[in-house]
Amino acid sequence: MNVFADSLIQELDMSNSLSMIRLTSLVAAFTAVLALAACGGGGGDIVGTGGTGVISGEVVKGPVANAAVTAFAVSGGQVGAQLGTAATDTSGRFMMDIGSYAGALMLRASGGSYKDEATGQVMSMGAEIMTATIPSVGAGSTTTVQVTPVTAMAQAMAQRMGGGMTEANITAANAAMGAYFGINDILRVQPMNPLVVGSGATATQDSRNYGMTLAAMSQYARTAGMSASSALVTAMMKDASDGVMDGSAAGAQIQMGMGGMMGGSSMMPATAGSSGLAAALTSYMNSGANMSGLNPSDVAALIQRLTTSTGRI
Repeated sequence: MNVFADSLIQELDMSNSLSMIRLTSLVAAFTAVLALAACGGGGGDIVGTGGTGVISGEVVKGPVANAAVTAFAVSGGQVGAQLGTAATDTSGRFMMDIGSYAGALMLRASGGSYKDEATGQVMSMGAEIMTATIPSVGAGSTTTVQVTPVTAMAQAMAQRMGGGMTEANITAANAAMGAYFGINDILRVQPMNPLVVGSGATATQDSRNYGMTLAAMSQYARTAGMSASSALVTAMMKDASDGVMDGSAAGAQIQMGMGGMMGGSSMMPATAGSSGLAAALTSYMNSGANMSGLNPSDVAALIQRLTTSTGRI
């Protein structure tokens, strides 16, 4: 084992963070092989170990600290074997090894906490999750993605499409969700953080639209009396799943979990994901919580699109 590890150390550049991750994975894989040989066998459903593929990125509902991020293979349009796991840092960043896997992939983020844009309070994600689906990753490649309420809405939509989460459906759902909110690439554009003073000055229009869309969701949740804005993410995922933002999924009206000590829920209005978000966005941008330096005119096209939307994604 020591000879193997020493040879790896000589061959890899230890100053590079990705090389460090790959070295750890290779040593772990070699250790596992020795253990299996000693025990006469073994098994498990984590299939990513032993290669060089890396997934990195950020979990954003406001940056989510200490979230657990899990990568899954997607096979036959459905969630398959687990590929790897990682925890986010205080800025919501993560990095994980997925071995030699190639193909469609889903990320799921759970747990952790974030600073809510509308209230400025630190809130727990609770039992809510966020997801993102990648149409395809190459074996041994490095892929950087965002995991946000918008990517989660796209994942829910792709899953409900005929055939499930195929490469074509994932691509179509991601593109449609991006067009709905005026974001060119929901997986790779980094949302602007409106809680950072002056963040709008250097942000691209895509980044502005992305960040303000997330802030609008927080503002909507606050206005609706929800104790944690993360609960609205779940409702938005359900609403987007059938391709129409109309407060219902497959004909059934959606319940929004209100949280708090009393718990309970309320029915999601038909306009929550369209003109309701537009009103929340305008309200947020005119509030003292918005530290970005932007005003409603800076995202006028997004506000107009949501205001006049029929809800169809």
